[in-house]
Amino acid sequence: MPLPIHPPSLPGEGTPSFEALLSLGLYAAIAVLLVGLLLFLAGYLGNKTHSVAKGEPYESGVVPTGEARLTEPVPFYLVAIFFIVFDVEMIFVVSWAVAYDRLGWGGFAQVAFFILILFLGLIHLWKTGGLDWGPRARSLPSKRERME
Repeated sequence: MPLPIHPPSLPGEGTPSFEALLSLGLYAAIAVLLVGLLLFLAGYLGNKTHSVAKGEPYESGVVPTGEARLTEPVPFYLVAIFFIVFDVEMIFVVSWAVAYDRLGWGGFAQVAFFILILFLGLIHLWKTGGLDWGPRARSLPSKRERME
């Protein structure tokens, strides 16, 4: 005989009442209407003049020099993405550290496996040159090349 499955709920809590759902819906409707009203008023009452000076970047009254759009090298973005990945990983590890006493050895094994996979990913990045950002080092000529 299968066991009955009940959705998780807080102790003493049942299904929300109609009044609670109505107040939540009313709050959401007011928030959406307020955002729409503010966007409409900004477009209707805002300044509509378009000029060349309006499109230029403002530099504290100083005449702009050079291009406003500078491109960053691709490795800069790669390092930023790697940082985000490993930063999100830290969220999982810290949340495990908070509850490690309740998770037992099973939780430890799962986090150890998770860290192992991330460590293997870091080694792969290192080996493929994903973390090399500086200029490439020139190799020294071999003995044979020096003799020639």
